[in-house]
Amino acid sequence: MTVRTRIAPSPTGQDLHIGNAYTALINYVFAKKSGGQFIIRIEDTDRTRFIEGSEERILSSLEWLGIPHAEGPDTGGSFAPYRQSERLSLYLGFANKLIESSHAYYCFCTSERLEIMRKDQESRKLPPMYDGLCKHIPKEEAQEKVDEGARYVIRLDVPETGVTNFIDVVRGEISFENTLIDDQVLLKSDGYPTYHLGVVVDDHFMNISHIIRWEEWISSTPKHILLYKFFGWDLPVFAHVSLLRNPDKSKLSKRKNPVWASWYKDEGYLPEAVRNYLATMAWAFPDGRDIFSTDEMIAAFTLERLQTTAPVFSLEKLRWMNGEYLRSYQLSAISQKLYEFYGKKYPLEMIEKIWPLVRDRMKTMKEFESLAGFFFMAPKEYEIEVQKELLELVRNALISCEWNHDAMETSIRKEADSKGQKPKDVFMTLRVAVTGKTVGPPLLESLELLGKDKTLSRLVI
Repeated sequence: MTVRTRIAPSPTGQDLHIGNAYTALINYVFAKKSGGQFIIRIEDTDRTRFIEGSEERILSSLEWLGIPHAEGPDTGGSFAPYRQSERLSLYLGFANKLIESSHAYYCFCTSERLEIMRKDQESRKLPPMYDGLCKHIPKEEAQEKVDEGARYVIRLDVPETGVTNFIDVVRGEISFENTLIDDQVLLKSDGYPTYHLGVVVDDHFMNISHIIRWEEWISSTPKHILLYKFFGWDLPVFAHVSLLRNPDKSKLSKRKNPVWASWYKDEGYLPEAVRNYLATMAWAFPDGRDIFSTDEMIAAFTLERLQTTAPVFSLEKLRWMNGEYLRSYQLSAISQKLYEFYGKKYPLEMIEKIWPLVRDRMKTMKEFESLAGFFFMAPKEYEIEVQKELLELVRNALISCEWNHDAMETSIRKEADSKGQKPKDVFMTLRVAVTGKTVGPPLLESLELLGKDKTLSRLVI
């Protein structure tokens, strides 16, 4: 069997959700490990939530993350088209086949009736499921209504007895009583399929061998199993991975955490660090280490080692890991990355000189400007008030001394002692006057690099 995996994001958000990046990574790694293909399919059938440009941003973020796909809407492939909106006739044909085989039926219920039904179920503490009213309309009568132009949807006809079960590679055997499975809408009144029909038809015709997706789709899987059965198609392998969680164990959401992949790019995270961290959310490296490359993950990966415990997404842990990756780069390589991250507005040669002074303090590339911006521009405001008396003292100490670390330190301490001032207060005044901040890279090493003229020019109120 040729392994083919996929993700199928919907273009209904600002960008690629970091949770989709997480499942994309697992699908990509498993396909690579198995010598197969990882593909992208765009599920754009929810036209009410469709956002123009979202697809392009999703694909751009996957490219930035370094998770390549073999087939997709941008690259094409043997199973094109890869947008569901361009495959509508296929879904309609198979929805009609289910009608013909009595595995689906026309439903004419209005939204008003369905709302009354749901409120009644809620008041009686019943599960929210379609009550089957249209299920009992004779087939010929339902067809007549359709022919007369009545508005309808097509619903799955779930057996009223029995059990639907399947084997999940991660979680073992899972069973559902058919009486608890809803008669799901398969084709909407606008002619677009719901997720359930579209995903089964597309996965079958695109030869997807393994469905690796979030655990929230477990409850939908029996509906999909029934569709495979009704169509007479072989089942793919199912593996449901745990959802990413906030520290309070709630589902990762934009209300509590940055969720768009582009945010991490803009904040100066490295794609290899993000991939590494996402990998630790789903899977434990056999030797227990936290830092490993995607290639190392591919070599050691098995679906069976995916974790079922809810992984907590910690921005602080990701920041730590990103800092480790930043420091692992050779000087020329990280300088080039910073140069490009800031749109080449800072001289590459200067970045190379500054990096050794800030490398141990940085967790993301965006922090470079906060730590080292003073090398390129004098501060316009100060974190604490600068005392004129101490400023004059430090200027007198530096104006005639040699411009190296030891000479500056000796001169400043000597001048402070002669005026009865504490050296730590004088050094803090110097730091704030030059950098605008109370904390930053090593002070005197920074002054050596900044130069005497620029330093002295900032010691005047």
